[in-house]
Amino acid sequence: MTNIWELDFYSRPILDERQKKLWELLICQSPLSIINPIDSLYRYSEFTNNQQVNSIWLRSAIEKAIADAPEPPQKIRFFRRQMNNIITKACAELAIPAALSRRTYALNQWLQQRMTEVYPNEPGYQPAANPSVQYMNPAPQPLPDALVGEKWRFVSLEAAAFAEMSEWDIDFGEAFPLSMMDIAPNSAIPGLIIYSSRAQPLAAWMSGLELVFIKFNPSPPARLLLETGGSDCWILANLTNSATVAEAKRFSEAKSKVKQVHFLAVQSNPDSESFSGFWLLQEIQL
Repeated sequence: MTNIWELDFYSRPILDERQKKLWELLICQSPLSIINPIDSLYRYSEFTNNQQVNSIWLRSAIEKAIADAPEPPQKIRFFRRQMNNIITKACAELAIPAALSRRTYALNQWLQQRMTEVYPNEPGYQPAANPSVQYMNPAPQPLPDALVGEKWRFVSLEAAAFAEMSEWDIDFGEAFPLSMMDIAPNSAIPGLIIYSSRAQPLAAWMSGLELVFIKFNPSPPARLLLETGGSDCWILANLTNSATVAEAKRFSEAKSKVKQVHFLAVQSNPDSESFSGFWLLQEIQL
């Protein structure tokens, strides 16, 4: 299985002896399947001062993390666009692909935990809001014509059903343990299935997009949007009648009951017992 790391390198609400903010590197392994035991996923952290905020220091720190880890990463994800140059340069010098991606669910949880439980106990702590992340918010793009699904429908699965996901026939996909989100086994996880005669190419194309979440946009024209990468957005479907708008609203409401967790699936037809693509997703605000 591919080994992917999630990385954040940014200032923290802690002042050093010079009254300058400390910076911190956080690295954690991405959970890629429903059965990944979270406690076994690799983590690495290191503080530094603001004079060391450069690709040279970061490359050296990543090298230390690699030496300490059970296995090196095949890819590194990071969500802060403003750190793009430093992170991509350090990773390039180590021959590790770096991807600007909001699919950093494990890292986001860890960072929030440190914000409330770790940093307040550090000398020099200065209460402050978590620095916001800069996004471009581009206009939603239409899917390539050859990849538009012929049909789609909203569905739901009981959370407990995902325990068998490793046994499902899936060509492309990625998941994470629902226990990581503290979701009860009897909770209903909402999802969207896209049916297409070109299901395989559609799923293959989506697998390269760093899928993040599906969002219902009620503003005219009402749409289902797929958020990917650092700030990209795609039009999954235009909702042209009141019935589909009502379904999308229920989908959105169902997400809110399970901490915004949901899924996207791609199949060739409704009778298929396999998935060309299946991704577990979560809508997040960084």
